[in-house]
Amino acid sequence: MFTGIVESIGSVVKHVKGALDLTVGLPDINLGDSVSVNGVCLTVSSVPDRSKKAILRFDVSEESYSRTTIAALKKGDMVNIERAVKPSSRLGGHIVTGHIDCTGVISSIHTAGNSKIFGISCPKNYLRYIVEKGSVAVDGVGLTIMKKEVLGFSAAVIPHTYANTNFHLKKKGMRVNIETDIIGKYVLNEKSVGAVTLSTLEKAGFL
Repeated sequence: MFTGIVESIGSVVKHVKGALDLTVGLPDINLGDSVSVNGVCLTVSSVPDRSKKAILRFDVSEESYSRTTIAALKKGDMVNIERAVKPSSRLGGHIVTGHIDCTGVISSIHTAGNSKIFGISCPKNYLRYIVEKGSVAVDGVGLTIMKKEVLGFSAAVIPHTYANTNFHLKKKGMRVNIETDIIGKYVLNEKSVGAVTLSTLEKAGFL
């Protein structure tokens, strides 16, 4: 599980089908660990260069290639990195699983005060999970939805997030990974079969 609070910006060193080598710039990452890479939960499979322990190799499944933007990553690309949250950690963001729902496209970027407002389009069948003032993870960055639109949504990116994630590199037309709020998805699913109660949320592990 992750929180949507990016810890570092990594760099793609090498990408061949099924394997992604990255510099991550973070300690305490071991073989078998789960790491969020642009919002995609990937597993550390090896350390290809033992003299450069900052470089890690991640397995990439066909599901990840088909559902996310991972396939488009090339040498030199910058990616958002977050280690899996520890049980003792504060949940400073929102619950992020690293399982991408869909990809979207940055439709607009403009400045409002000291923040950047990103307009993001996404497939219509995922818009039912988008709620104003709700949470969404875009390339692994936890954001609050400002406004739900006909074809997507808009979200503000504050200066700290803009500077310390790859959002400062993003341009109109770029594709991004989108993970909608898991609690919202669970509630909608439960509504289709019966009433949602505190008991059902507790059984699902959210309380």
